[in-house]
Amino acid sequence: MKIIFSCLLLVGISASLFSVGAGAETNTETDKSKPLVVGSKNFSESYLLGEILARLLEEEGFVVEHRFGLGGTLVCYEALLAGEIDLYMEYTGTLEQVILKGSRLDPDIDGLNRRVDDRLQVLDSLGFNNAYVLTLKESLAEQLGIKNISDLVKHPDLSFAFSLEFMHREDGWPGLAQTYNLPHRPSGIDHGLAYQAIDEGMIDLTDAYSTDGDLERYALRMLIDDLDYFPKYYSVPFARRSLPDAALAQIQKLAGLIDNDHMRRLSAEVLIEGKSFARVAEDFLVASGLVVEQDVNESFWPSIGKNTLVHLKLTTIALVLGVMVGLPVGILVHRRRNLARILVYFAGLLQTVPSIALLALMIPLFGIGEVPAIIALFLYSILPVLRNTITALITIDPLLKRVAEAIGLTKRQQLFHVLVPLALPNILSGIRIAAIISIGTATLAAFIGAGGLGEPIVTGLALNDTNLIMQGAIPAACLAILVELLFEWLERLLVKPHMLSGMLPE
Repeated sequence: MKIIFSCLLLVGISASLFSVGAGAETNTETDKSKPLVVGSKNFSESYLLGEILARLLEEEGFVVEHRFGLGGTLVCYEALLAGEIDLYMEYTGTLEQVILKGSRLDPDIDGLNRRVDDRLQVLDSLGFNNAYVLTLKESLAEQLGIKNISDLVKHPDLSFAFSLEFMHREDGWPGLAQTYNLPHRPSGIDHGLAYQAIDEGMIDLTDAYSTDGDLERYALRMLIDDLDYFPKYYSVPFARRSLPDAALAQIQKLAGLIDNDHMRRLSAEVLIEGKSFARVAEDFLVASGLVVEQDVNESFWPSIGKNTLVHLKLTTIALVLGVMVGLPVGILVHRRRNLARILVYFAGLLQTVPSIALLALMIPLFGIGEVPAIIALFLYSILPVLRNTITALITIDPLLKRVAEAIGLTKRQQLFHVLVPLALPNILSGIRIAAIISIGTATLAAFIGAGGLGEPIVTGLALNDTNLIMQGAIPAACLAILVELLFEWLERLLVKPHMLSGMLPE
């Protein structure tokens, strides 16, 4: 009965957190129509453009939900197709090469609209061409006499590291290496960390965007694409056709408004001057006469509180589901050794799937947001609960089992009055491990728009901002400590004192 009580306690906590989270979301609703969801990819320019789109729509009276920092092109595209987001900023070259698998170097808007999914539409460009470039330190380029990409053939000893998307996309490294016959073997690196790696001499060259503010910040040279490999990457709003006409009219006001130099200056305000995305977006729109100035709340405490609540909701619901599945299944199969071994093996296979890959696999099935994140965390929590339950039950001293039989207890009575109480310390240990795993893994849920404490971590990586990373990492570590203390209290409450000897610190 005590183990049932502990599960009910966890369910109660989950329900409370869910209601708090749901209440927080309800408060953001207005009596107007369904909120418009604006997405962005996980690099600084996409964050900034997402803020510009969101603020412009809010000026027209729309309720806007932000889903920023999604994993990459295909994550955003799948989310748009599924209706999980209503629009995000894309680039013509990416649409042509990655999404439509075409080969044109300068795709036009009308041509793209004829080929994209009927549910989607490409709007007029903001004006700037954010092309891919290869970049290295100006001093190193001058020393080696490197101006063009073709010059790299003469320097096979240079170390390359590219963003993971660039390493694999159609218009990225594979085609570039073939076109220029480059012999180098690059490694992968997060785009936001690549600049620091170059500055510290850890790598020599990386991919960049021609409008990045970091190019000037780190004194980098953009190599000339002398064989015209890269297509044009004009910035375009990519939206669902169901977007209201008033929203489309607002977005079209941005057409042709930002050139390359202007975009680079806006990026520099974030990366060099340290302004927030919301602040830079507000200042730009006010200066352009598109919005009336409003105060931008840049206090991070409300954000930390909100992210922590979302993180708690994700991990607690997933943990409760893991306990509700893993615990009874473990009890049912522990006497059937072969079946138990198969189930533990299968649960172990789930653990071998990388977290970000499992989250990405959830998108076609469940979209983006909290639901796929909870399902992924639930799958990860099953193994420790199931394995500890089975192991704890089958390793109980056989003599104690024979004594229980000898005094006439039925199998049900043996289970609930002898076996489960004896196994309870190890069962709780499995649930504790599952909880810690969920807290850590849930930080990756930000890549599919689930929010939580991973959100400032992902943003901090995009900006190479240690303070932002710490705003997610420190609360997550504190949650892990609180979980340890909670389970220590549960063990003292539910387990007989003599069974705790040697398990807990004095």
